[in-house]
Amino acid sequence: MRFLWGKLVHLSLVVVAVTALTFLMLDHVPADIASEVAGQGATSEDIAAVRERLGLNDPLPVRYGRWIAAAVRGDLGNSFASGQPVVEAIRSHLPVTVELIVLAQLFALLLAIPAGVVTAWRAGSPLDRTLGTVAFGFASLPAFALAIGLILVFALRLKWLPATGYTPLTGGIAANLKGFLLPALSIALVEWVPLMRVLRGDMISTLKEDFILLARCKGLPTRQILIGHALRPSCFTLVTVFGMQAASLIGGAVLIELIFSLPGIGRLLVTGIFAQDYPVVQGCVLLIAMAYVGMNFLVDVCYGLLDPRVLKGGR
Repeated sequence: MRFLWGKLVHLSLVVVAVTALTFLMLDHVPADIASEVAGQGATSEDIAAVRERLGLNDPLPVRYGRWIAAAVRGDLGNSFASGQPVVEAIRSHLPVTVELIVLAQLFALLLAIPAGVVTAWRAGSPLDRTLGTVAFGFASLPAFALAIGLILVFALRLKWLPATGYTPLTGGIAANLKGFLLPALSIALVEWVPLMRVLRGDMISTLKEDFILLARCKGLPTRQILIGHALRPSCFTLVTVFGMQAASLIGGAVLIELIFSLPGIGRLLVTGIFAQDYPVVQGCVLLIAMAYVGMNFLVDVCYGLLDPRVLKGGR
């Protein structure tokens, strides 16, 4: 428990540092926030009143302290553009991004784990070289290029799936999954490559261990050796990379959400940046930072589940 508490304290400091840096950067943006909020034709008195209402006349540390204290209570302020509470805006956009990430990472694992196990088992074989070449090809393509290619093939030519649009789960599971299939595949076809490579490397090392040799001497089938004995101790790096990918996709799937017209967090963040809606931007940054922190913590917990010596030894 001391190990996990120490991690929580460390990661909490990371969140504070990230949000403070973002607050400082937004404070140095050339545009005058009060003028943007007051609108065109506002007088100097109107702009001064807006600055007073928003607390912009206070020193930066005071404003940040006020914001972080409100954020702890769950209050991220109101959007300058719509007046909607930022928490509600994030709450309405977050399920879209979460579903996209879950499906993309699920597809990536379904591709990476079998490929990693097979290429480790047949390391150096023609199958290993072929899969490595295919993986290198996918890794060389950005997700948005794959997205455009998938739209051209499956939406415009074959007309199997919609090119854009979002259907919530309340509108039907089938329609919802149809809208997410191409975006999720666009991400998964890139993200599965590092997962496969790290699993392959770790599993090659694991297959050289003495307990694997003992399992072979006992006459256990190859499938049982690979899945039952070698896979679990080979997953440490896989868990780390998987966690970092999932966290980065919360803010990193911006182009995919824009291409497929998905109302997710990435799209909300970009809209807030262009509209100079700083409460929305700061709220999205806080969410992304907390996602990194949360995934780091879950990775450490998974380490303990894979090998209890991690928690007992504190490292």
